[in-house]
Amino acid sequence: MAGDQVHVLAALDGAKTQWYHFTAIVVAGMGFFTDAYDLFCISLVTKLIGRIYYTVPGSPSPGSLPPTVSAVVNGVAFVGTLSGQLFFGWLGDKVGRKSVYGMTLMLMIICSVASGLSFGRTPTSVMATLCFFRFWLGFGIGGDYPLSATIMSEYANKRTRGAFIAAVFAMQGFGILAGGGVAIGITALFRALFPAPPYAADPVASTPDQADYVWRIVLMLGALPAALTFYWRMKMPETPRYTALIAKNAERAAADMSKVLNVEITKEQAGDLETAISIKSHTSPSFGLFSREFMRRHGLHLLGTASTWLLLDIAYYSQNLFQKDIFSAIGWIPPAPTMSALDELYHIARAQILIALCGTVPGYWFTVAFIDSVGRFKIQLMGFFMMTAFMLGLAGPYDYWTGQGHQVGFVVMYALTFFFANFGPNATTFIVPAEIYPARFRATCHGISAASGKVGAIIGSFGFLYLAQSPDPAKTAHGYHPGIGVRYSLFVLALCSLLGFMLTFLVPEPKGKSLEEMSRETEPDHC
Repeated sequence: MAGDQVHVLAALDGAKTQWYHFTAIVVAGMGFFTDAYDLFCISLVTKLIGRIYYTVPGSPSPGSLPPTVSAVVNGVAFVGTLSGQLFFGWLGDKVGRKSVYGMTLMLMIICSVASGLSFGRTPTSVMATLCFFRFWLGFGIGGDYPLSATIMSEYANKRTRGAFIAAVFAMQGFGILAGGGVAIGITALFRALFPAPPYAADPVASTPDQADYVWRIVLMLGALPAALTFYWRMKMPETPRYTALIAKNAERAAADMSKVLNVEITKEQAGDLETAISIKSHTSPSFGLFSREFMRRHGLHLLGTASTWLLLDIAYYSQNLFQKDIFSAIGWIPPAPTMSALDELYHIARAQILIALCGTVPGYWFTVAFIDSVGRFKIQLMGFFMMTAFMLGLAGPYDYWTGQGHQVGFVVMYALTFFFANFGPNATTFIVPAEIYPARFRATCHGISAASGKVGAIIGSFGFLYLAQSPDPAKTAHGYHPGIGVRYSLFVLALCSLLGFMLTFLVPEPKGKSLEEMSRETEPDHC
């Protein structure tokens, strides 16, 4: 901006790392902890729900969700998330980030509990109410994406801004671990209290009545981390950049900065900001979202951030949501008839924790460690390239990997695709949209980019469900049509990663630059 503003807004860019930065990471990060727990725990409990409500008497195999029900249960939260990202992103730019930040968390708390209290005992009533509450849970989760990223970017200094935003997003890894850990803990307790034989030995007794409580408890516990941080989220002040640049209240912006960042701002400096804001309101660009001037400045950027997030999520979520099916296909999880319902949940949760520990969580924190030295652009390129390479490495010799004695190698390769997704585009696609757009469009454009990603997640969760089915009709899951198999599905996902690599060249590098410099807010309108 104008040089007069350097006293206040530049103080944000040059501020030392302080206690409030870590407080903000934890408060915003616990929202993402909850997000990941809620979105991924459903993949753990769907097989248990299938056994409880969809077992056919006399069938040689335990029950599973019908294809349409499975697709809806997995996808409805994504539809809600997509809607929330667009709505709360827009609302955050209109009325303020803080003003709507508490709404998203309250929705998560209420709907996490309500998901576990899904009404009725018939499959139709339970699934209908579960899907209803998971839509609104997703709506709250969706709002957390643009708001948390924008709040963290607008408070962070430019030297460590990438690491701070990445640390907020990295809490997803712990949320995934928590989902698996809670499932294992609750399952272990119920297995000890209500032992059950394998399905092959006694189909009815293999799923004790008490198993219906297990999936409900797992889903409801997603409300706990959100509830623990609600008070602190409501105490967070509005970001000084929003207050100064959009609300145009320099005095309040200076007061909030002094309070939370322990930065002394004199009345003269606050007055400089007031003057600069007045000058800016007459000289700064006045173009609207999707105007010709916006498209000239940021059109390719928005195409880049939206398309790379979409392609990343097609690959990421199709693997993540259905990793239990991949593990079953390579024999790493025993056949369903040889386990009781709770045994199956235990094995799936254990596999998920292993992948998270080996690939997901380290990948997130490698990004935190290196993003401000290596840069967003290079990390995203590397991540997409390595995802492509490892998926091709899995798909090419797929028969070898699924052969006897090679399953561990398959799991290692599979974990490495997650490592480079998280030390790569899964983190950078979240970070960059919060850094490169003007303040008055920042949350909206982040929401648009994130919503594009959720379109990819929906494609991944629906498409992979059908594509990965065996081409042999005799080997497809009950109720599914033949697909192209896991091997050729991995080739499709590798192609998505390769396209993401190429489209990354549309995205600028924000490393070491101020938000105002990246958003080009000081440029006059193009005539």
